[in-house]
Amino acid sequence: MTDHTGTTADDDAREDMTNPLERKVVTAILYAVDVGDRLRLIELMEPLHPADIADLLEQINAFDRMRLIKLYDREFDGEILTELDESIREEVIRTLNPEVLADAVRELDSDDVVDLLEDLDEAQQEAILDVLEDSDRVAVEQSLTYPEYSAGRLMQREVVMAPEHWTVGEAIDYLRRTEDLPEQFYHIVLVDPKLRPVGNVTLGKLMSSRREVALASLLEETFHVIPVTRPESEVAYAFNQYHLISAPVVDENDRLVGVITIDDAMAVLDEEHEEDILRLAGVGEESRLSDSVLETTRQRFPWLAVNLVTAVLASLVIAQFEAAITQVVALAVLMPIVASMGGNAGTQALTVAVRALATRDLTGSNVWRVIGREVMVGLVNGLAFALVMGLVGIFWFGSPALGGVIAAAMVINLVVAGLAGIVVPVVLDKLRVDPALASGAFVTTVTDVVGFFAFLGLAVLVLL
Repeated sequence: MTDHTGTTADDDAREDMTNPLERKVVTAILYAVDVGDRLRLIELMEPLHPADIADLLEQINAFDRMRLIKLYDREFDGEILTELDESIREEVIRTLNPEVLADAVRELDSDDVVDLLEDLDEAQQEAILDVLEDSDRVAVEQSLTYPEYSAGRLMQREVVMAPEHWTVGEAIDYLRRTEDLPEQFYHIVLVDPKLRPVGNVTLGKLMSSRREVALASLLEETFHVIPVTRPESEVAYAFNQYHLISAPVVDENDRLVGVITIDDAMAVLDEEHEEDILRLAGVGEESRLSDSVLETTRQRFPWLAVNLVTAVLASLVIAQFEAAITQVVALAVLMPIVASMGGNAGTQALTVAVRALATRDLTGSNVWRVIGREVMVGLVNGLAFALVMGLVGIFWFGSPALGGVIAAAMVINLVVAGLAGIVVPVVLDKLRVDPALASGAFVTTVTDVVGFFAFLGLAVLVLL
């Protein structure tokens, strides 16, 4: 169909591919699924990146997802599985034709296969392992024996290595005649006769050097070897801290067993940041948009219960001053302001502290300086807002004494909020409790209790 501008619906769909998941594109894909038009579906899906297809599968409902996968059939790419959210990956694997699944898995690097298998039940793991070639299956099974969230699970077994005595020409000839090179790699790892890595040579230096040049003379200055049992969070930190592109992984005998590349390390960092954000919000680190009402309720209920306990504690403080609130009704009006300001200030300091602990910027050498800074920030902000609230007390309620009380309470609570926002996560970290998971409840309790007690206690002393 052509409109008055001379463009067709197909032209519109192609234009929308610049923003792949525009509503028109999704609608066109679902319409092709509805009418069973496989050729049209392939035509619409073909320009999409595997990550976009994964997003599409996550956004549509389970019924449409099943129909799309069955109609798409053999066009299903293995990379789509690696991009899928864990919450629906299992469902997609169950829906795929076994032959299609086998072809999709065979396309993947070993690290992607390991990532795929980690969250599946034993029967599904065995089904995928059965379709791999014997050498690939052995490599994947060995990776699965390493601790979860370790370098051994993160690495890929496909490594391009060369003896340390080779020249550039020998390395280039080897690369040209080798048929099973990894799809993407950034370095050639030089190894000694015992297969221990001694350095990295970048492909750029390799291709820009003469054939007779020794590889050993082209080694990168920055070279990090990663033990196979090192936690993946420490691996990601090393990549980020030292600007690594790839790094060899060694076993307990320092022999080369794999390599970790920057895309995998950055994926770990991204996952950790996402988990921290979810934990700080108290919604559970596994929360997903595709979760059911029951699952979402189960994840959020415990933290709402914790917040209820903290609210009860704050209410108990208020109850101690019930007579004062009855006599001076303005106290009830102003109480939420003190608590809210303290809570927001505490959250600001807490967020900075949790992030700094995660990136290892907050350490024993600078913790007291950071604590002092946050206390001073709380004091300065407290004085500024104390002036504002003091004027509110005077002009709104006509009581200079009330203005002085709320001003003093504001200073006290913002100072305590800054202090708690730093000290609480640091102490929890020392106790090996995840500060992102538990700090929020403690900081909220401190700011509420201190805020109410300071405000109402001063009110009793000054106003009554």
